[in-house]
Amino acid sequence: QVQLVESGGGLVQPGESLRLSCAASGFHFSNYAMSWVRQAPGKGLEWVSEINSGGGYTYYADYVKGRFTISRDNAKNTLNLQMDSRKPDDKAVYYCAKAPRPFALQRGTVVDSSDYDYWGQGTQVTVSS
Repeated sequence: QVQLVESGGGLVQPGESLRLSCAASGFHFSNYAMSWVRQAPGKGLEWVSEINSGGGYTYYADYVKGRFTISRDNAKNTLNLQMDSRKPDDKAVYYCAKAPRPFALQRGTVVDSSDYDYWGQGTQVTVSS
């Protein structure tokens, strides 16, 4: 069955870097776009970034553009999110999600769980203030 397992979350100081990873299994990883979505306490799902199946096209939300970098290693079935210059507002549970298509989309802020067909369990990212 499809599994998405995130790792790399934790507590860091503002401005410190953090790298999240998502290990994928149970499907042909290289055939599908992948995305990172976050959820802050008491808020809805917020789209962060998306990458196409081949890794050549990436899209970012304005509030992370220039600070976060999405990447993937199709040989290792792994999705990554490099988080630099983090801010207290970045505190959230970060989910990786599988798109039901190979191409990536520039999405709006709000996403619905039905926009993606599989989700990981999430990893907590906390930025101390």
